[in-house]
Amino acid sequence: MKDLYSLFRFSLAGLRLLVAMTLVLGLGYPLLVTGIARVAAPWQADGSLVTATGAHTTDPGEAVGSALLGQLVDDPTLFQPRPSAAGDGYDPLSSYGSNLGPESPELVAAIRERRAAIAEREGVPVGEVPPDAVTASGSGLDPHISQAYAALQVPRVAAAHDLSEDDVRALVEEHTEGRTLGILGEPRVNVLELNIAVTRAAAPAAG
Repeated sequence: MKDLYSLFRFSLAGLRLLVAMTLVLGLGYPLLVTGIARVAAPWQADGSLVTATGAHTTDPGEAVGSALLGQLVDDPTLFQPRPSAAGDGYDPLSSYGSNLGPESPELVAAIRERRAAIAEREGVPVGEVPPDAVTASGSGLDPHISQAYAALQVPRVAAAHDLSEDDVRALVEEHTEGRTLGILGEPRVNVLELNIAVTRAAAPAAG
């Protein structure tokens, strides 16, 4: 009987601890962090949403995408993102890489096919196509491309929108982000925000 009472007592103590930790770590802590984030960085806390004018917003009803999530670009006149292995491409509910190794025949064939297609699209030799143009990121949701891949696409985008290449290069530079903390990674270009800027710059000419 004493052993049964001790077991009940310890089980009750464990249950109390479970409930307390659930309330503190599962409810209290997330609410506290979310509250601080909404005050200190409301745009980032709401998903880093971007409008069709390129402005940052906290209203999901106005957003065309997130600055942190890549998306497919159906318009062939705009800058194209890197490939994506997330679902059918840039599916935030299926974030993952291809899991294919560097010597995988399937990956090698896909890279060769992508490189040839991009070289034809941009009118350049196959050797000028940068690596990120033919390989997906680990998450499949990378919103950025390299400066080299952006530069490769400048002539096509400029011609399609009746803009000078210098103007488009300036837009690329404007939407190039530096290394994280000044030392991590490489400079990269946000595709969504760049395409919004290109569309906006071409609007007066179209009118």
